[in-house]
Amino acid sequence: MTSKKEKTAIGARKLWIAALVITVLGTAHAPAHAQGVEDFYRGRQVKFIVGSAGGGGYEFYARLLAKHLGRFIPGNPGFLLQTMPGAGGAVAANYLYNLAQQDGSEIAMLGRATITQTLLEPDDASIKFDPRQFKWIGSPQQEVGLILVRQPSPVNGIEDLRRHEVIVSGTTRMGPPSFYPRVLNHLLGTKFVVIEGYKSSQEALLALERGEVSGHASGSSAAPFRQRIAPWVKDGLVKVVAQIGLQRDEDYPDTPTVFELATTDKQRSIMQLLFAQQVVAWPVVAPPKMPEVRVAALREAFNKAMVDREFLEDAAKAALIIKPVSGAEIDTLRDKIFKTPDAIVARTRDLMK
Repeated sequence: MTSKKEKTAIGARKLWIAALVITVLGTAHAPAHAQGVEDFYRGRQVKFIVGSAGGGGYEFYARLLAKHLGRFIPGNPGFLLQTMPGAGGAVAANYLYNLAQQDGSEIAMLGRATITQTLLEPDDASIKFDPRQFKWIGSPQQEVGLILVRQPSPVNGIEDLRRHEVIVSGTTRMGPPSFYPRVLNHLLGTKFVVIEGYKSSQEALLALERGEVSGHASGSSAAPFRQRIAPWVKDGLVKVVAQIGLQRDEDYPDTPTVFELATTDKQRSIMQLLFAQQVVAWPVVAPPKMPEVRVAALREAFNKAMVDREFLEDAAKAALIIKPVSGAEIDTLRDKIFKTPDAIVARTRDLMK
């Protein structure tokens, strides 16, 4: 017969074996985030989606990142680019949010408007994502547009934009060279007259060079743009009288931003909404359910790449400007704009119309 003491020992062993079996089975079916970052990424090809057609700035920045980012991620994965244009970037954003693998094997460079689209275009049926849920990794560059005025002109400074009419070359109605001047007229009392219909920003700049118009408002100031206008500025053909963005570009430290023309908190809040996408210019984004440990690894890798000598040398060769915004900074901006009062959001939507 088995003694009471022996029965107790046998029962304890059974409980221990049962617990061990549960632990083993639980480990076998553990979620992906339990796997170490290095083990997960070792030998892996990460799909890097580019939310625009090939040949533009999004692809150029994405290719640069794809070449270098893996060096700073534990496991040193490779990256495979896939363009996914459509609906102003919404196709790629929808895919990343709803269909992409959520484990860290897919990331994207999305359109800059992604961060404010649901706020400013709530009736757009093509938008099927919430920018507050995305994991923002960072942007290699923050854009600042430039307002150029052909000289000689009575417009020599930012305040003159309120006193004198400036005929500017525009593109499509919602293109930045057309859209920003119209918004500034309504919001700040500037006197831009927009001539739309130029097929591209390059044609719009050519119109300024030829004297067909007296000014141009750019949506960005990428290296090719700066290279083109540099001799005009040097020779006095044009003057940069203002910048379009939330902070001054270090290359134009003495030129104020249109944000500085704002005199009320309402104006500042509206401009912060409108120009948020200038700050988040080329955003690298991960899907919403990606494990936080892998998000942290990608963010750290991104930050290290932004100051890496080899990365910066390749950027310079490709004429790509690097003025990075971290994922944490994007988070702060996103949270701030989503706390914008409803009345301000409604007024901003009206201005966009």
